[in-house]
Amino acid sequence: MDELDRQILSILRRDARTAYTEIADRVGTSEGTVRNRVERLVEDGVIERFTVATSTGNVKAMIEISVDVNVDTAAVSDRIVEWQEVDSVWQVSGEEDIVLVVDAADTERVNELITKARELDEVVSTKTRLILDERLG
Repeated sequence: MDELDRQILSILRRDARTAYTEIADRVGTSEGTVRNRVERLVEDGVIERFTVATSTGNVKAMIEISVDVNVDTAAVSDRIVEWQEVDSVWQVSGEEDIVLVVDAADTERVNELITKARELDEVVSTKTRLILDERLG
């Protein structure tokens, strides 16, 4: 991956629907080059998916989860990622093991998700942070 790939990715992170012709103009190359680069980045697994960022008016939160020692965090993450309000699940280093980013209708629903997480046998504790503002990079 070179600097041109990084520039293309930066534009797509902000708006995955940006036309290849616009990207080409912004990075100083041809539309065909951008198209080929994006296709290669997808084939190589650098671009995993194209997604939508929403501004729903809902409550967004991070639920940090600590699990027991010797727990397969990937298996727990695979179960949790299926929960409807979960935008993403990260396996992380540090005090907590898993972080959920959720987009729920209200704080009552966030609390229900926290309870659902705590009811998992593998979970030792949770910490929650409400997201007050978000900037996409």
